Amino acid sequence: MGAQRWIIELIPEAEAELKAMPADIRAQFIHIGVMIAESGPHHVGMPHVRHMEGKLWEMRMKGRDGIARAVYVTQHGCRLTVIHVFAKKTQKTPRRAIEIAMNRMRTL
Repeated sequence: MGAQRWIIELIPEAEAELKAMPADIRAQFIHIGVMIAESGPHHVGMPHVRHMEGKLWEMRMKGRDGIARAVYVTQHGCRLTVIHVFAKKTQKTPRRAIEIAMNRMRTL
């Protein structure tokens, strides 16, 4: 019997943010998403997935023109919801990005 596949959803705001990213970043997002769907987020790990804080986790995408992050939370029953996608300009994740993700998580 195969492992349960994970379902990855994006809230509308995160979907719009992802669509605004360069094609290579979007391709990386899909690649990491497929790995998560097949194995579960707990089996993917670095360099693709990392814990941020609290219930927030991040998918780590790197493209020719920079790096981006997709912040997500895991939900009940093998569901993962992406709540914020942003281009990362500095070494440390901006506090503002975490605040946006936290506020969106509260509305789930």
